Amino acid sequence: MGGLNGNSPRASPRKTFSPKNSPRKTNTTLKQLLLDSRNMTSSLDSETEELLSLISYCSFTYTFTDPQESPSQQDLKRLKLIQLLSIIKTLIKPLDDDQLLSPLFIMLSSNLFRPLPPIHSVVSVLPDDDDLVSNPTPSWPHLQIVYDIFLRIVSRTCVESLRIYIDHAFLLSLLALFQSEDQRERDSLKNVFHRIYSKLTFYRPFMRKTMHDVFLHYVFETDQRHPGIGELLEIWGTIINGFSVPLKEEHKFFLNRVLVPLHKPKGMQVYHRQLAYCVSQFVQKEPELGEVVIRGILKYWPITNCQKEVLFIGELEELVETVDPQLYKELALPLCTKITKCLNSWNSQVAERALYVWNNEQFWKMASQAMEQVFPVLVEGMEKNLQGHWSKSVRQLTENVKGMLEALAPFLYSKCLLQLEIQEAGERIEEMRRKEIWGKIENAAM
Repeated sequence: MGGLNGNSPRASPRKTFSPKNSPRKTNTTLKQLLLDSRNMTSSLDSETEELLSLISYCSFTYTFTDPQESPSQQDLKRLKLIQLLSIIKTLIKPLDDDQLLSPLFIMLSSNLFRPLPPIHSVVSVLPDDDDLVSNPTPSWPHLQIVYDIFLRIVSRTCVESLRIYIDHAFLLSLLALFQSEDQRERDSLKNVFHRIYSKLTFYRPFMRKTMHDVFLHYVFETDQRHPGIGELLEIWGTIINGFSVPLKEEHKFFLNRVLVPLHKPKGMQVYHRQLAYCVSQFVQKEPELGEVVIRGILKYWPITNCQKEVLFIGELEELVETVDPQLYKELALPLCTKITKCLNSWNSQVAERALYVWNNEQFWKMASQAMEQVFPVLVEGMEKNLQGHWSKSVRQLTENVKGMLEALAPFLYSKCLLQLEIQEAGERIEEMRRKEIWGKIENAAM
């Protein structure tokens, strides 16, 4: 299908060079390619000659980890890459000439498609902690410029010419690079991958499916961290933003079977911001989808991870603002039950975040749709906090929320409080009866 097979550098082992092996020596494939291109025309203009010379030089790679590699040669290649980028930027004619595109894509493949080091096992719980989520790539001084060249090539080349060199195998190789632990590389890759998606429209279904597969493998088939989930979700955010309404069934399937389960992994905090944005885009387009999302989040609610609980509470609060109001009555009880459990949490951050939810006007509107069912749960939670929570700030916030509840429905609050007192009295009687029975059993055993 594409033009990068056979003797392409993607199909052969990555080459490294010592000071003795200067990059000025070209491999057989590239040398033959350049000789053939020279035979096709009687003479080439000086600009093309310079480009081909630079491309030939830049097609060889350094590991930056081999002590035998010459730093001066590495610096020289970086200067050559900068020069190549500068020429491509100033080209007047579009990059549609096969004499240039063939060696350019060989150069891109040899530099980008390389074995990545094993992924670090530490799972970050802080999305802004660069020490945990990023492991610098030694060859980044070269890769940075290569990605800039790649983006320029995609932007300045016509679709028909790009299709020759960018095929399914090429796209899969690009997708695999999202496992790089270098944040800078993933950002550059994200821009290139999205540009290809925007320009090569005939590859969009394939690209969406391959990203689906990455997400599903990460959620259901491995415990290994995937550094590029956040960047892939950023791409999806722009894709979802362009979906027309009503949404297609395949897009709803993606929301239900891919995005919602992405709340499950323990390392979700790293990409939660991008995930929440994608989910909110769906709900804004079709508010009735909010029920699927909210029930899914409640299903994957963490048990011992307080940071995830705080994030989930914030996401639920945002979803309540965009969900279809006709769903308020159905969602009020499960949502308020979960929020009440959170405000009773012994972790003060979780408890305070759950109490701040009641400053949201939309949350009050939702709760008011099922007052008879919701109030008993809320009243019990409020009284439990006031009687025994260790945090003074949590007790103060609870007192404030209690005041709002009493102002909203004073008679109903008093009724629920009376029912709670009767229930607690019954529990005390039952406890006394149980102790009495066990006392009789112990006496009989003696």
